[in-house]
Amino acid sequence: MESARDVRKLPKAHLHLHFTGSMRPGTLLELADRHGVHLPEALSSGRPPKLRATDERGWFRFQRLYDAARSCLRTPDDIRRLVREAAEEDVRDGSRWLEIQVDPTSYAPRLGGLIPALEIILDAVESASAQTGLGMRVLVAANRMKHPLDARTLARLAVRYADRGVVGFGLSNDERRGFARDFDRAFAIARRGGLLAAPHGGELSGPQSVADCLDDLRAGRVGHGVRATEDPRLLARLAAQGVTCEVCPASNVALGVYDRHEDVPLRAMFEAGVPLALGADDPLLFGSRLAAQYEIARRYHGFTDDELAELARQSVRGSRAPEDVRKAILADIDAWLVEEPEQAPSRKPS
Repeated sequence: MESARDVRKLPKAHLHLHFTGSMRPGTLLELADRHGVHLPEALSSGRPPKLRATDERGWFRFQRLYDAARSCLRTPDDIRRLVREAAEEDVRDGSRWLEIQVDPTSYAPRLGGLIPALEIILDAVESASAQTGLGMRVLVAANRMKHPLDARTLARLAVRYADRGVVGFGLSNDERRGFARDFDRAFAIARRGGLLAAPHGGELSGPQSVADCLDDLRAGRVGHGVRATEDPRLLARLAAQGVTCEVCPASNVALGVYDRHEDVPLRAMFEAGVPLALGADDPLLFGSRLAAQYEIARRYHGFTDDELAELARQSVRGSRAPEDVRKAILADIDAWLVEEPEQAPSRKPS
């Protein structure tokens, strides 16, 4: 038996959660049945699929599973349910602020077009936030597998809805495809509109992809970023510029970026002074949510409660939460450290 504070009670911000990937497995099965969607066995078995996306075939399989799950989201009620349940799961894991990432073009064909799709999503976020008490905002993400002109359209749309809850602009999908600089004009539009630039980099590709995010897209946050540890100068640059990396330990292992939890360079980044925000990425496919990422930091990387609290603080500082909300969460993190740790058996995080 060892003494440890409950990480589910640790207040934190969640900055890396994809829209469809936030779905509960049970909800996916219900929606598939309702809409007559035949799911591949990897999604219908009730267990996280076995994935490895470090080669093209593996990434294609991952994307195919994600697309199959997304095809089950067909009505505004489906969207509202997904967002409400994602908020409920985050609250259960101690999240006080969530920035959920979505490419509305993926849902537009079934929701009446691009603008109606985004409005339905934003309305669902506003409603779920009111119902659960969780602060929620949206990060609109372009798909780097599509033409850069599509990204510019999305950037203009994201800026248009900045007063409705859109706080950032991202770039997702396989970073081995294309160049970050191809999307520089889209990100310039987003930045001029006051949105945070938060592209993916340094997961499936090496440190140069992180440098490209900084140089070409002027990223304020980087999705993943773990491969920056392969270049000490880049790691020091991230620390000096205070660029938060949204590290997702469980997904890094599930996708084969690293073979074992111990191999994820979480400790190296933390000790180098790089601000970190732990994220669950796609719980539907990787089988673990936000609190489990903190358990991984504790179990496999030896993070103490003081260090876990600092990780939580960094997630809050890296968020787009209003200043009064940040101060309240930071105060509650300090209060968590004052609590007496509980006697609990060491358990392996999922």
